[in-house]
Parts: sequence; structure tokens; C-alpha cells
Amino acid sequence: MLPQLHRHPWMDDSIEAFRGQVQRYVANEFSPHLDGWRRQGFIPREVWRGFGAMGFLLPEIDENYGGAGASPAYQLVVQDELARAEMPVNISVHSIATHYIADYGTEEQKKRWLPRLTSGEMLAGIAMTEPGCGSDLKAIKTRARRDGDRYIIDGAKTFITNGRTGNLLIVVARTGEEGSRGISLIVLETENLQGFHVGRLLEKIGQHASDTAELSFESVNVPVGNLLGGEEGRGFAQLMGQLPYERLLIAVPAAAAIERALAVTLEYTKERKAFGKTLYDLQNTRFVLAEVATIAHVVRTFVNDCIQRLVDGKLDDEAAYMAKWWCTEQQCKVMDACLQLFGGYGYITEYPIARLYADARVQKIYGGATEVMKDLIARKL
Repeated sequence: MLPQLHRHPWMDDSIEAFRGQVQRYVANEFSPHLDGWRRQGFIPREVWRGFGAMGFLLPEIDENYGGAGASPAYQLVVQDELARAEMPVNISVHSIATHYIADYGTEEQKKRWLPRLTSGEMLAGIAMTEPGCGSDLKAIKTRARRDGDRYIIDGAKTFITNGRTGNLLIVVARTGEEGSRGISLIVLETENLQGFHVGRLLEKIGQHASDTAELSFESVNVPVGNLLGGEEGRGFAQLMGQLPYERLLIAVPAAAAIERALAVTLEYTKERKAFGKTLYDLQNTRFVLAEVATIAHVVRTFVNDCIQRLVDGKLDDEAAYMAKWWCTEQQCKVMDACLQLFGGYGYITEYPIARLYADARVQKIYGGATEVMKDLIARKL
């Protein structure tokens, strides 16, 4: 039996009841279809309407805009359960994009978009990365030129989650001078939007049910009222302001995936026979699993503490950076160790450990690569 986790105040009976509801919905409505979604390379947008109708999509959004006004811990529980069921990252991206509007949008923008995002009528994405610009957002080239009461947007983006299935996109674009001060966020409703083109769905080594697309903007014409917050040049600060929450949206699924890997590996090693005994009876197997169980406990303890700090409004940037890089590094380490215990079967995608292994690798890249996280931490030492 694993050591008992410390029960933080956010882990109350209400949130555990909510967790159970999410678990049951995911098991009944998502898991039976997940293999088909992986094969086609995307989850249909309509799927999320039922999730939204149950109040699971954005429970933390204010009641005035269709949410429940719950603490951010509820959203992190949703991400926890989706990751445990091997669901991809689509809704974490949807949540991040929605929070930009909730936190920085004008009242008109909030009323216009938040209810539809909360209900699942709209699925959101964020267009940051460009073919020649990844972690260095100050080098963004996509440009939004003002022409009267309109913006004309030209440029290209790549690696965009929900790029194909989403119908609301927050575009990071240059509205002014070079560097961070010239960056703004502009919201696009992409259905039937002239000049907006979805290119290739990119084939990835993991996260196969998550559509990841190339996008292009050719004289895309949108109202000035779509400028997030109504003031140019605030985009970089808006992006930076969401980072602690965004990093937890990656660290929490890392904890869930580690626990899932431990569970499936324990089950397999206790059933698989080798040399006249089960794999679990071999000392090496037990040592590996003891290490994995320890990592799982420490990661979950760290993540739960970060969630409490987020709920209390005390989560500092450095702790979020640490959670993001360290938890995802441990995730990849655990997947490799567990897959090894499966032998050749671990390399076969019908076994969950193979999928968990492939899905894990990008965790160290998106949302701020490990190297970027370490550099940001080091600056404060």
C-alpha cells in the first residue's frame, strides 16, 4: 500500500464527488471511442458539447458567463481524469485560451465568447508557434495591420492544437514594433473566415487523437473589436500572466499518467510468467516498481501542494516552472522504466504502456521546454 497523501483543504468531499462524476462520464462517453479518434487524428468538436452540458468543460468560469464559478482546482481535476483515461490535451488548450478572454477580455468580449466556450459550442485554440519561432515569442512574425476599424492579418502558424477542429482561435500577432512591446492577441472566429486556411494535420509520434495543424492567414480581415483587451501591445504580458496556471495544466496530467503507468505495469507483472514465477516475483522488477511508486508519490504530493497554492492565490512562477519541468521529466523516466518491464509487448500500441510512452515525450517540449524552465528558475537563484 502506498503512503497516505496529505489531504489539502482543496481536496474536500465536494471536489471528490465531482471527480467521480467526471470519471464516470469519461469512461462511458469518451473511452469507448478513443481508439477511433486516434485513428482519424482528431476528436470531433461536437463531442465536447455533452461535456460542457454536464458542467465539466470550464467549471471555474464565472456564473455570469455560463460557468459554475468554482475554484481552479475543479478544472485541474478534469485534466487529471482526462489524462488518466489517456485523453489528449485538447481541453487543456481550450481552458488556457478561455482564460485569456476571462482574465483580459473586455466585458463585451466576455459576454460574446465565454458562454459559448463554456457550453462547448465553441472549441478554442491558441496560435503562438510559427515555423521559425517556438520558445522565443518575441520573434513572432505574423502581423496584424490596422486598416480603419479592421485588422488585416498575414502569417503562418504551426503545431496548433485544435487547429482543425477548433472554431475560436487566439492569434499571437505583431501589431507594432519589434520585440515584446509590439505583440497583441487577436481573437478569430474561424468558421467560414475568408483568408484563414488549415493546412496539414501533422502526424505525431504520440497524442494521436489531438489534432495538430499548420495554419495560414492571407489578408484575414477581422474587426478591431477582436483585439483582446482593447489595447495594442499588451499581448506578451497577457501571455506571461497565465504561465503558472498553464504549467500546472501540464504537471497535473504528468502525475495522472505516472499513476496510470504504475497501475498497468503492476497488473501486467503480477500476471506475466517468466522463469517459473511471475515477473513481479523477480527482485529487479520489484525494485523498479518501488522506484516508480516513490516517484508517483512525490510527484503527486508536489502537484497537490501547487494546486493548493494556486487556489490560495500564492503560486509563484518559480514553483510552477519547477512543477512543469520536473514532473514531465519524471513522467518520461517512468514510462521508459515501465515499458521495459513489458518486454516486446511494451512496444505494441494495443498495450496502454506503449501509448503512454509515446504521449509523454511532448510533455517536456510544449508549454515551455525543460531547458527554458530551468533557465527561468536559475534567473531567480
